[in-house]
Amino acid sequence: MSSDPANQSEPSPQTQTGGGSGHELPQRPDFAALDAAAPSTADHRTRVLALIGNLVFGWSNNESMLIYVLMILLETDKVSAAIVFATLNTTRARLDLIQRLAKAKIADRTLLAALDKLVDRFSQATRDRNEFNHCMYSVNERGEITHTHAMRVRETRRGIQFGETRPLDAARIEEMIKSVAELKRLNRDIWDFLPRLEQYIAGARRARSAASGSG
Repeated sequence: MSSDPANQSEPSPQTQTGGGSGHELPQRPDFAALDAAAPSTADHRTRVLALIGNLVFGWSNNESMLIYVLMILLETDKVSAAIVFATLNTTRARLDLIQRLAKAKIADRTLLAALDKLVDRFSQATRDRNEFNHCMYSVNERGEITHTHAMRVRETRRGIQFGETRPLDAARIEEMIKSVAELKRLNRDIWDFLPRLEQYIAGARRARSAASGSG
């Protein structure tokens, strides 16, 4: 994503309801004026874009950790786990498989609850990441990124609405900072959880082997 305001999505579509026409194109942005104003607001854009980049970076690293969770639960090697991970082409499908395998293989309620909590936290992080990864951005005449417009359609009593609009103000930036910090904590917590999960699955495997040997 470029920090050049002329490369951003300028005026985004307004929310439309059942009574709106929505046939008019927005006015073409004054790109020359935006380019002229850009240097004075570069710090603001750089901060926002850096936070978006950190959200995407941290989220992607945490999703890749699911490969190790799958490796342990499937009792297989990393390459095989990665193939399963890649074959399931949505995050939701990967999390569903992990939770179903966990319910089938983990009898320890404390361990299962810990895994469920990690999944819940990652699901929330996914919502935070998607909010900024799947939206359009509005830029004002000074080149500041001012609003996000969600790229989804909602049905309400008043009709069809396209895209919730939210200001990218100081409070929103603080939310982004907290989300980035949570992704960092989540990454460490997953690393701390993996040896516990591995130890439990290995112990269950030894118990099965001993039971089959004595039978």
